Amino acid sequence: MVDVLLGLQWGDEGKGKIVDYFAGKYDVIARFQGGPNAGHTLYIDDKKVVLHTIPSGVFHKNTINLIGNGVVLDPVTFRRECGEVAAFGIDLKQNLFIAERTHIIVPTHRALDKASEAAKGHEKIGSTLKGIGPAYMDKTGRNGLRVGDVLLPDFRERYEKLKAKHQHLLDGYHFNEDISAWEEEFFSAVEFLKTMNIVNGEYFLNEKLQAGKQVLAEGAQGSMLDVDFGTYPFVTSSSTISAGVCTGLGIAPKWIREVIGVTKAYCTRVGSGPFPTELHDATGEKLREIGREFGATTGRPRRCGWIDLVALDYTCMLSGVTQLVMTKSDVLDAFDEVYACTAYEVNGTQTRQMPFQLNGLTVKPIWEKHKGWSDEAAANSKQYNELPAEMKAFVTAVEGYLKVPVKFVSNGPGRDQVLEK
Repeated sequence: MVDVLLGLQWGDEGKGKIVDYFAGKYDVIARFQGGPNAGHTLYIDDKKVVLHTIPSGVFHKNTINLIGNGVVLDPVTFRRECGEVAAFGIDLKQNLFIAERTHIIVPTHRALDKASEAAKGHEKIGSTLKGIGPAYMDKTGRNGLRVGDVLLPDFRERYEKLKAKHQHLLDGYHFNEDISAWEEEFFSAVEFLKTMNIVNGEYFLNEKLQAGKQVLAEGAQGSMLDVDFGTYPFVTSSSTISAGVCTGLGIAPKWIREVIGVTKAYCTRVGSGPFPTELHDATGEKLREIGREFGATTGRPRRCGWIDLVALDYTCMLSGVTQLVMTKSDVLDAFDEVYACTAYEVNGTQTRQMPFQLNGLTVKPIWEKHKGWSDEAAANSKQYNELPAEMKAFVTAVEGYLKVPVKFVSNGPGRDQVLEK
């Protein structure tokens, strides 16, 4: 069977650590969407590792990891990441596989991303400039190159044809940067990619399922960045909800069992776009500093605010979430009072539904206040029942609103700092 683990907010919920925590229970960990804009942070032997493309189960020797067809892969980033993982003694030839239908990010995708974002001016969407959007555009436009193509004798010709198409677009943006160094690095990385385990991903995974293997589908970014249901146009270019698992891996819906949603005990967002519960004050800054809220991929400071239960209820509904993991609960140790948004006030009317268009809309959060637990540190708890009573009351309130059980609470960055309820 397949269990799905995905983020329920605007990304950065701590999915990497949680996948790593669960990975030992599964035979296969599979990434089903996104690209190197993902930044899944793990701590291995007290060393920080940020994974961008490789699934977060890679440090478990008996677990197979699959990069699915719904992902877009940058060979340069991928090679660099493989080097970092291999430094821990992991043999990627044994436990990492790549679906041949996975689309490739080429140098001109990165150039188009940079040129397009610059042209938007004050309407920038906050792209990571890694070429993800243009790569997905070529995928849907039926122009893209895929991992399987690198094994063909005419790959260079296919690349040049796509590059010529991109050059016409870049000329329209008056983009004049020399990307020859990018190309040299790209083709060197393609040679490395050709040495990896490239497989027919859909047959590979379905054969595992037919054999009774347990699979964890790992999401990237967050549900509020979904291309259909997120805060459009400030979204990513892929389906970040559970529906994306089937198309991103080539499996049928019948295989999906649990949908595990990950949420912080508060809320963050990187880049532009609406954020109803954002705090533009000392409290928001305090959350950022204590939570070390800086992008794992970009290093950009994250915008911070209290937990948004309206948005969480929406994303739980979209993905059919069956259980929740609450991360970074220990960050709230420092607050005498904590808040949760239970409704939006829009044009004088309260609603618990997500509006069609948050962008440009004046949304007033309706707050529910909870007593803090600053006198007792959640970070020091070794079991769920040791958590401060106020913390457990906060968790119960979240469960009551969402009608989904919180099964795990993460109270620190360490592998062992996950408390099962």
